[in-house]
Amino acid sequence: MSAMILDGKAVALQIQAEIAAEVTQFRQATGVVPCLVAVLVGDNPASEVYVRNKQKTCEKVGMTSRLERLPSSARPEELLQLIGRLNADVSVHGILVQLPLPTGWDTNQVLDAVSPAKDVDAFGPENVGLICQGRPRFLPCTPHGVLQLLARYNIEVSGKHAVVVGRSDIVGKPLAMLLMQRTGPVGDKVANATVTVCHSQTKNLAEVTQQADILIVAIGRANAIKKEHVKAGAVVIDVGINRIDTGIVGDVDFESVSSVASAITPVPGGVGPLTIAMLLKNTLTAAMQQNGVSR
Repeated sequence: MSAMILDGKAVALQIQAEIAAEVTQFRQATGVVPCLVAVLVGDNPASEVYVRNKQKTCEKVGMTSRLERLPSSARPEELLQLIGRLNADVSVHGILVQLPLPTGWDTNQVLDAVSPAKDVDAFGPENVGLICQGRPRFLPCTPHGVLQLLARYNIEVSGKHAVVVGRSDIVGKPLAMLLMQRTGPVGDKVANATVTVCHSQTKNLAEVTQQADILIVAIGRANAIKKEHVKAGAVVIDVGINRIDTGIVGDVDFESVSSVASAITPVPGGVGPLTIAMLLKNTLTAAMQQNGVSR
């Protein structure tokens, strides 16, 4: 079996074009330009790259973006004060605090400080609660990107067994919630799954993952999922991004798993580009909500 490659980059470009058209309509109707502000503490090289990519993509779709930078010597109180000013700034529609924060900082305290109306990462407790109840204000970017990818390749989820490997607040938990909802952002065919979540304490991992019709992996360990973890014909979504001596790889051993899967995402070029696209979609949604415009 030779797996179909799920091209996240191509899907992201399609979504960006749709967002650009919506931004044009919104700007013409209101005179308002959607604005995303990224907040960066310190000089983490990986964070620098992520922020630059987000800024470039904002420009492509007609949004504005700003970078608010604090030095690594800053105190948490300074970041909280900055967030407070951004919350009050009506020209700012979305606020993104780039993680990770410096060692020892209370990440939850910082994320809780972002106004729920501007929490375009959907990390704050109010937005997480709304997702759990099936009435989201915003959708978490990476999980939403996964759903968009499945939908646009006509991969039906309803009634299938989805196994999520990883229980992070950013990917694993919210993705599990979205997959089990009665309907979702792309319809009920990409919802209504029977969901199993695996993690570091799961015993006999391969026995569980081999049951998956759809296997989604987000554990942050290079090439951790091998051919023996995957049922023949399964759809495999690799959310991992790991830098090793030979380059960037995912959490899934692409070469071995693609020989048994029916479809698989590459790394890079799979889920990553969709994460940024969905962030822009949330920023546009935030701008529309804050200006009384409905989709």
